[in-house]
Amino acid sequence: MTTMVARATRPARISEQRQALLATQHQRLMVLMLLFAAGVLLVIIRLAMLAFDGGPSRVAAISTAPRGDIVDRNGQQLARTIDAWTIGVHPRRLLGDKSEIAKRLADLMPDLGDQHHFYALISKDVNFTYLNRRASPALVQAVNAIGEPGIVFDRETQRLYPQSTLAAHVLGYIGTTRKDPTVHGRLGMERALDERLLNPALSGTPVTLSIDSRVQAAMESELGQAMASMQARAAAGIVLDVDTGEVISMVSLPLFNPNRVGMAGTEQLRNTVTQSVYELGSAFKPIAMATAIDTGVVTDMSRRFDATGALQVGRFRIRDDHAQNRWLNIPETLIHSSNIATARIADEIGAERMQTMFRKLGFDTKPDIELIEKGRPLWPHYWARTTVMTTAYGHGIAVTPLHLANAYATLVNGGIWRPTTLLKVAPGKAPQGRRVISETTSARMRQLLRLIVTDGTGRKAEAPGYRVGGKTGTAEAAEAGGYARNRNVSTFAAAFPMDAPRYVVLTMMDSPKRVQANLFQTTAAYTAAPVVSRVISRTGAMLGVIPDAQRDLDIRELQGLLWHAPGDKKVEAE
Repeated sequence: MTTMVARATRPARISEQRQALLATQHQRLMVLMLLFAAGVLLVIIRLAMLAFDGGPSRVAAISTAPRGDIVDRNGQQLARTIDAWTIGVHPRRLLGDKSEIAKRLADLMPDLGDQHHFYALISKDVNFTYLNRRASPALVQAVNAIGEPGIVFDRETQRLYPQSTLAAHVLGYIGTTRKDPTVHGRLGMERALDERLLNPALSGTPVTLSIDSRVQAAMESELGQAMASMQARAAAGIVLDVDTGEVISMVSLPLFNPNRVGMAGTEQLRNTVTQSVYELGSAFKPIAMATAIDTGVVTDMSRRFDATGALQVGRFRIRDDHAQNRWLNIPETLIHSSNIATARIADEIGAERMQTMFRKLGFDTKPDIELIEKGRPLWPHYWARTTVMTTAYGHGIAVTPLHLANAYATLVNGGIWRPTTLLKVAPGKAPQGRRVISETTSARMRQLLRLIVTDGTGRKAEAPGYRVGGKTGTAEAAEAGGYARNRNVSTFAAAFPMDAPRYVVLTMMDSPKRVQANLFQTTAAYTAAPVVSRVISRTGAMLGVIPDAQRDLDIRELQGLLWHAPGDKKVEAE
C-alpha cells in the first residue's frame, strides 16, 4: 500500500518541478526583455541628447539652402551656396590620446592651425565644437580614419565666396548673432539684399551686380601695392560709370576674407568708401569752380584773382602750399591749386549758392547706394564767410569718397546727378537723375580737368591714349581737437576719356608715409595720382575704351592763358 502511494506522488512532484522550472525561465526571459527594452530606451534617449547638445545640425542647412547666388556684371560667380561636410568633436567623449589626435588633425588641416591649435579645441570643456565647417569628402575620409568615435561628421549647406577677398566689402557675409540665431546677411550686399536672396521664388535667379571682377581685381592689386609700399593706414578706390551711376569697382583697404570673417577686425570690416568721411582737400576746387561758372560769378577764363600774398579773413589766414605770388586766372588757379584764389572766388559765390550746389550733389546726406553701411557727412553748423571760403577747397566739410566720385561724374557727364548703384543697370534703364549744372558748364569743366593733368598737379595720373582729366586733393587728417600735422589724406579724382567721358576713377590714401615709393612726398600727386594712371592703363580696354594717342580734347584756348616763367617746369605740387 505504501509502495502504491509513493508511485502515485512521484509524477506530481515531477510536474511541480517542471512548473517551477518554467516559471523561473519565464522570469529570466522577462528580465532579459526588460533589460533589452531599457537598453533600447537608453540608446533612444542618448540619440535625443546628441541631437540637442550642440552638435552638427541641419538647421543651418535649411535656413541657407534657398539663398540665391550673386554674380558680377559678366556672370562671374561672387557668392554661392554649396553642399559641404562639417567636422566636429565632442571633447568629453574622446577616448584616444589628445596630443596624438591633435597632431594628426594638424597634419590633415595645416591651413586651419598647428598641433597646439587643435589640442586647445579638443580640450575645451564643452559638449561640442567645430573643427572644420567646409571640408572636402577626401578630408572627411582621412579624419574618419583616425578612428576616434568622439569626432563626428555631418552635411550642411555653406555660403562660399569663390573669389576669396575680391569685392569683400561689396559682398559682405552671412552669419548669426547672439540676439538673432538665424542666418542672415550681416554686411554688404548680403545684408542689403537679404530678403531678396532668401526668397524661394527667386533663389534660382542670381543677383547681378554692377561690379566687373576684372576691374575690381586690378584696382585691388594696384591700390593694395601702393598702400603697402607707402605704409598707409587705409585706402579706397572707385570706378564709376558716369552715365548710369553703376559702380564698376569699389575697393576698401584693408581687406577681409568673407570665407573667414571671424579672423577680421573692426578696421578690416569697415567700408572706407561709403562709411568713412574725410576732408578731401583741393579735390573740391573743381566743384567750386563749376559753381562759379554756372552761377555767372565767372564768365571769362582770363579773369584774374589776387594771389600775391596770404589772404587774411578776420583771425584766419589762408595760404597757398606752393605760392605763385601773383594774380591767377581761372586755369592757373586750378593747375597751381591755389587756395587763395579759390577762396576769393568762393567769397563771391556766397554761402547760399555754395550750399545749394553741395546739397544738389548730396553732400548733406548719406551716400545714395544700396549698402546699409554708410557714413553721414560732416556738414557745417554755421556758414560763416570763412566757412564758404574753406569748403571751396575741401576743408570744414567731410564726405565719403563715394560722394566725391559721384560729384565728378556729375561734373563731366553733362551736369546730371544720378544715384550710385551696385546693381547692374539694363541698357536704357538708367535713372533720369537731376540737373545740377548746365551742359555748357560741364563741357568747360572737362577742359579744365584735362588741363590739370596735362599742365598741372595731376600730371602723374596721365595714361597714354586715354585722355585723363582730374584733380589732386591733399588735406591734413582731422583728429580730435584739430588736425594732425604729420598725417594727411591724399586723393585723386579723375575721369576718362575726357573728349567723351565714360568713367570716373578715384583713389584715396589715408596717412601715407614718406618713403622711396612716393619720392618721400605724401601729396596726392605722388601717392594717389600714379595709382589712377596704372588702373586706367590696365582696365581701359576692358571697359571698352580703346587708347588712341591721336585723339584728345581741345584745350588750346586754356593753355594759351597759362603763364610760364623762363625754364618753368610743369607743376607737380599737391
